[in-house]
Amino acid sequence: MNSTKTFKYCDLEHFKQSYEEVHGILSFLVCVFGSVANILNICVLTTKEMRWPTNLILTGLAVADLLVMLEYIPFSIHRYINLDDRKNISHFTYGWAIFMMFHAVFSQMFHFISCCLTVVLAIWRYSSITNPQNSRYWCDVKKTMYVIILTYLICPLICYPLYQSLHIVAYNQSCDSNGRIIDNKILQEKTGIVYNTIFVMAYVNQHYAQMSFWIYAVVIKLLPCILLTYLSRKLIQVLCETKKRKTVLFSYSVPLDNFKDVKPIINLRKKHRQADRTSGMLIAVLLLFLITEFPQSILGLLGATKGALFQKECYDPLDERFTSDETLPHT
Repeated sequence: MNSTKTFKYCDLEHFKQSYEEVHGILSFLVCVFGSVANILNICVLTTKEMRWPTNLILTGLAVADLLVMLEYIPFSIHRYINLDDRKNISHFTYGWAIFMMFHAVFSQMFHFISCCLTVVLAIWRYSSITNPQNSRYWCDVKKTMYVIILTYLICPLICYPLYQSLHIVAYNQSCDSNGRIIDNKILQEKTGIVYNTIFVMAYVNQHYAQMSFWIYAVVIKLLPCILLTYLSRKLIQVLCETKKRKTVLFSYSVPLDNFKDVKPIINLRKKHRQADRTSGMLIAVLLLFLITEFPQSILGLLGATKGALFQKECYDPLDERFTSDETLPHT
């Protein structure tokens, strides 16, 4: 007796529908709060007394994150705030299809810039701890500014194939007289059916889709994660060794009756505590970055290696960058 069993990688449609109900308002609030926070960061970090190499990199990060959040606000309003509107023809205009292409590329491009600047930040900090003399020369304000500008110029070029892999597709969509989309499954039960053209964004073909997944998974996500994992391990190792040396250094007793002898030691301890706080904050940022980015890189890599079925069943329900043409009822 022959039996056919349908294999499925994932079953995330229920999760997708449930999460969409809260995702819109949550993403909108996060973007508004994050935009305000990044504007404040930029205002503080660009003051004259704060223009250090590390703060310049943090400013570049804040600008990239601010642009991503500002662009995401209209996207979240259009796609998530009113979910019922997605069932109408008016939701899929040519203008919004162009914006969706812009959103798909723009968000990944500036997110990639943010990832690269995070790597640069880790390299700068590691250099300042392990080789402070050379760090003052190679990681000064002027060279740091050049690196930030190059990052903003090179990352869009790397992301350009993502733009090449997308195009706008026109569908002759079935709908009722009010412009509400009718699913193919219930066409025979409806009367007064009309057809209107809708526009959605899709991959040019499966070859371009695979290329896009490889760039996204490996170049934009996985490579920065590998670099940051290595740098984080080296930073933690160096910090532990530095802490041991400082413990030995400050273990010697200092005569308290001689203030001139004590004052340099106190100042040195304050300087080291400030450096420890800065390094500790950086380690926390790197670890949070890895926690959020590694799952995305693994999912993207599986999408590139497993093929279209995995992408449709597992990746698309979790990916809000694209309006996939497979999810739309069309004829």
